[in-house]
Amino acid sequence: MDVAVLERSLGYAFRDSELLKTALTHRSHGANHNERLEFLGDGVLNCVVAAALFQRFQSLPEGDLSRLRANLVRQDTLHQLALSLNLGDFLLLGEGEMKSGGHARPSILADALEALFGAIYLEAGFEAAAQVIQQLLASHLSAIVPGQSMKDPKTRLQEWLQGQRKPLPQYQLLDTLGAAHAQKFHVRCVVESLKFSTEGIGSSRRIAEQDAAQKALEALTP
Repeated sequence: MDVAVLERSLGYAFRDSELLKTALTHRSHGANHNERLEFLGDGVLNCVVAAALFQRFQSLPEGDLSRLRANLVRQDTLHQLALSLNLGDFLLLGEGEMKSGGHARPSILADALEALFGAIYLEAGFEAAAQVIQQLLASHLSAIVPGQSMKDPKTRLQEWLQGQRKPLPQYQLLDTLGAAHAQKFHVRCVVESLKFSTEGIGSSRRIAEQDAAQKALEALTP
């Protein structure tokens, strides 16, 4: 794949092609891999998100800001961003990881995205990295409504059922669809005590479970 496509999606063109290559290299591919860049990028990401939240929500207390940041920098969010960039198409993986679908593995994609942030910081400084991160997270930041529950759908469904003195839901994997590099997971959320179920689809099993839980919440709660 032409990395220029990735650079256009990021909104940043690397001057050092070797630095970009390192950011895209998983440890299974060789000794010169992206783990140190991932460490650096994680720190840059947390700082950028903290600053953005601090400026955007000036009346929120520290605890709420911390929860919002955790939600924005978690693996699921980074995985979604990486998928939007088709990042898996550009990764350099060892043969074993390639065969086992490493191009689509949420942890590998999230780590590689953080490595890219670290690489941009090294090459162009904090402001350049911040610009890329803020652009990628723009829709997530604009969707935040202060006071609205920041808990994920699975947690909220569990708490609602506990409030109704009902057993917790069960999640069943129904199918895995598509090629290894672009898999979709199909799951069912079963609330046995209510004889009720919903189904969800996502690029990881966790995301599919969250989708099914959200549908259950919408159906069961006012």
